[in-house]
Amino acid sequence: MQQSKLRRQIAWEAARLMYSREEAEYYRAKQKAAHRICQGWVKPADLPSNAEIRDEIQAFARLHEGSQRTSHLREMRLEALRVMRLLSRHRPRLIGSVMTGHVRAGSDIDLHLFSDSIDAIRDALDEQGIVYDVERKRVRKHNEERVFTHIHVQDRFPIEITVYPADKAHYVFKSSITGKAIERASISELETLLSREYPELDVEAAVASVAEQVDRFQVYQSLLLPLENVKQNLKYHPEGDALYHSLQVFDHARDALAYDEEFLLAALLHDVGKAIDPQDHVAAGLEALDGFITERTKWFIEHHMEAQQELDGTLGARARRRLKESADYEELLTLARCDRAGRQIGAQASELEEALDYLREIAQSFGE
Repeated sequence: MQQSKLRRQIAWEAARLMYSREEAEYYRAKQKAAHRICQGWVKPADLPSNAEIRDEIQAFARLHEGSQRTSHLREMRLEALRVMRLLSRHRPRLIGSVMTGHVRAGSDIDLHLFSDSIDAIRDALDEQGIVYDVERKRVRKHNEERVFTHIHVQDRFPIEITVYPADKAHYVFKSSITGKAIERASISELETLLSREYPELDVEAAVASVAEQVDRFQVYQSLLLPLENVKQNLKYHPEGDALYHSLQVFDHARDALAYDEEFLLAALLHDVGKAIDPQDHVAAGLEALDGFITERTKWFIEHHMEAQQELDGTLGARARRRLKESADYEELLTLARCDRAGRQIGAQASELEEALDYLREIAQSFGE
């Protein structure tokens, strides 16, 4: 096999692995791709560069995401500007694919902050009601150990913030793809980029609009968390609290219809009203979710109790006819079966954050 052809094939397979999120690192992706294509050892000189793989990833993004990718990039840049302004005292810099324009489905917003106080950053995020996790990673390289602090924000778009000491603000970071200084933008530089790339855009009005948008997944989380304190009738729910039940139901639903976001949301959210009005949890839940779910998800939740009666054979003929008129009748019965299966004592279930992250990934894969 000619070297140029081999490099292209390895680059294509590595890009496919990274685009599909089977691999997250260039090194592992190219090693796995080389093994699959050559069934053996490959000389390092025959492996494609990170830049070659990145170009192939972009080809995948253009093919699968089309024009949606362009509007997605603009929204991510506006969100980056909004968050950078909130954290302006820590000299934020936008880096990565949102800066360069090489985004694909599932890309996050990468920011560098420069501060000697993690608490000051956390205070700023807390003040804005932003949900985040702090992670500290120990990295050992060239016999030197360093600790990196990352802040992961789950909002409309996932954001990863890396915090460096304040005296590193002017340090020149190198790209793992090109080996050159990374492209990055300060607040003013990002504002200039937005004005240049989108001349028809009123940047200030667009950022204000972004700030008003509510992250629906945070709404789901705020409605689900109280279910942990809702103790149910042990005759029907021996498993315990309503959140544990909901997460079990979600796992069964994912096994049944792994990529049907509307169905999966109904499975996770069907009992949120129990923490609001136990006497009529369906109506209470739907009122709280109004504007944050689709009509199809609403229909599933609205009729999930009738579906239980249908499985028992106790549903009236008229109500059964109404349900059967829907194209989602079979899926509704599947939801009812998942509801029943999610009542196991001591069963292993996803964490709430895991379930919401899974749903976020599906939404992002379809360009939300």
